[in-house]
Amino acid sequence: MALDRPVLDWLLDSDPALRWQVERDLAGAPEDVWRATRARVATEGLGARLLALQDDDGQWAGGAYFPRGYDFHGPEAQPGAGQPWTATTWTLNTLRDWGLDAGVLAGTAGKLKEHSRWEYDDLPYWDGEVDCCINAFTLANGAWLGADVAALADWFPAHQLPDGGWNCEWVEGSTRSSVHSTLNSVKGLLSYEAATGGSDALRDARHAGEEYLLERRLLRRVTTGEPLGPWVTVFCYPFRWLFSTLHALDHFRAASLHDGTAPDPRLAEAVETVRAARQPDGTWLQEHRMPGRVWFEVDVPPGEPSRWVTFHAARVLAWWDGAAS
Repeated sequence: MALDRPVLDWLLDSDPALRWQVERDLAGAPEDVWRATRARVATEGLGARLLALQDDDGQWAGGAYFPRGYDFHGPEAQPGAGQPWTATTWTLNTLRDWGLDAGVLAGTAGKLKEHSRWEYDDLPYWDGEVDCCINAFTLANGAWLGADVAALADWFPAHQLPDGGWNCEWVEGSTRSSVHSTLNSVKGLLSYEAATGGSDALRDARHAGEEYLLERRLLRRVTTGEPLGPWVTVFCYPFRWLFSTLHALDHFRAASLHDGTAPDPRLAEAVETVRAARQPDGTWLQEHRMPGRVWFEVDVPPGEPSRWVTFHAARVLAWWDGAAS
């Protein structure tokens, strides 16, 4: 899918965290150009703002997954309030997603090993805990920052459910996978594999999780064919932990390029949900904003054209349409 020039120019007129990705994946800029833009993430705009908020002990907001002092029984923890997105794991996720050079955070992995503990059972940071999504984020961030997370990688095959996916509620006895947990798990495994080479066992686990999602066409229940939920085609940025067809297709694009395989035809219906959301002016809207405390907003409010959503949607369609041509 070719972007209209005004839309491409609009995407390029953005923070370095987004601009370098547009240059590389949509504008066809030379490598030295997009790499120069990428280097600016550490010193300008959104990336520099987040870096400046890091605590001396390597954390953000004084906590691993939640800010220090978070009241798990207070108003912020009530249904619908949304969790805070300011603590260490969420901030690392964001900086990694924006392409920050891990060298900028030299020493952070060691500081987190020494100072950061999970809110669950006070477990050491790089060992992970019991939640699939949290462990997947930690696996990806550890591989990025050079922490030893090999044992955490092996946690995923050991906790994969019989249907091929994962569920963060396994510790409560759940034996059926969740598309949210499974998507986050395969993303973490792919990041680890790309950084370290992985292993056959980890690759098999990732592929089985991807198959779980493909059996559902990223959209539908296997048993009834009904939609997974009304949220499945609601697009937003940041993705956070929430499953959507756009979020899942973003992973399958990365996995396809990593594996050197063609797009799976079972993704076709999900791709069309992305295409159908394109506005007459060639942009995509921010359709939702996950509630919760943030350091600062990084994208527009719901209902407005979003550069981030437009970028991810256009990149998915360019990959899909390019493979078909």
